Amino acid sequence: MTRRIMLVTHPSRPDIPDLVEEFADRLGTHGIEVELAPEGQPTHGSAAELGSTGDLAPTPVDASGCELVVVFGGDGTILRGAEIARPTGTPLLGVNLGRVGFLAEAERDDVDVIVERIVTRDYRIERRMTVDVDVVQDGRIVCSTWALNEASVEKSVRERMLELAVEVDGRPLSTWGCDGVVMATPTGSTAYAFSAGGPIMWPDVEALLLVPISAHALFARPLVLGPQTRLAIEVVPHSYVPGVMWCDGRRSVELPAGARVEVRRSETPVLLARLTQGPFTDRLVAKFGLPVSGWRGPAHGVPGRLKTQVGHDTVAFQDSDRVAGSGGTEETE
Repeated sequence: MTRRIMLVTHPSRPDIPDLVEEFADRLGTHGIEVELAPEGQPTHGSAAELGSTGDLAPTPVDASGCELVVVFGGDGTILRGAEIARPTGTPLLGVNLGRVGFLAEAERDDVDVIVERIVTRDYRIERRMTVDVDVVQDGRIVCSTWALNEASVEKSVRERMLELAVEVDGRPLSTWGCDGVVMATPTGSTAYAFSAGGPIMWPDVEALLLVPISAHALFARPLVLGPQTRLAIEVVPHSYVPGVMWCDGRRSVELPAGARVEVRRSETPVLLARLTQGPFTDRLVAKFGLPVSGWRGPAHGVPGRLKTQVGHDTVAFQDSDRVAGSGGTEETE
């Protein structure tokens, strides 16, 4: 049976054609076909446009039969890849061509390693929580979608504040005059929620994050909630301006006064293909360029060295190696 990989690329980078050709040729020598996904644009709708289907999703791309969805681009392109990979449970492997690339596992210069790992199927699978999102108007669901990073409710015009009521597990929590609210997963805690002042959650934390955006209120701090929490945000009837709901910055729907957005943990995760066993701490240090000079490690260990488990082998990394290598991955001795 022919092995197939689906490739998702940034739509406008000038280096993409050469990179795609190189990648496809190398995999082709091992009998692996590469299918290039069509470009996907962000989707925007209103209750009237969505009609009775309530479906807020891009044109579907079928990844069934593909063993991986590989993405060349930044986090935005990787989120497009997640839209393709999630319905079929296909693992997603991101190759960063952007700036931070927090969801990416490798960099442009790692193509040789990526090809080798794909050919030998030498990667592990990491499950990332997603959320299901419903938009309710006049007592009926007018839109259903999902998010890997976050669902946000934001004001649609700049002049006035958006009036929002926050509900947690069926009970009112607070009402805010604000620019919006971000409801994020642990994966999304390093994205929009982080920029809005929220904390970073390690990916293995089971939780949801609620972060107000520029709220004019004394009680307006980020909240970490249980994974089974059911969140709801209402645009109160007397709000001076309407809102808009965004999921991962790719899918949006207009929210008139009285509309309600309901968010809950989804049963369908996104599967990320990982090439390294490095801890999330090292990824943070590498992606954010955090200063770690002067750290000497545990007092009972060898000064200046860190031991970590990679598979069944114990490998030591030097201080200088912790943030070295492509994409912040460690280089073994």
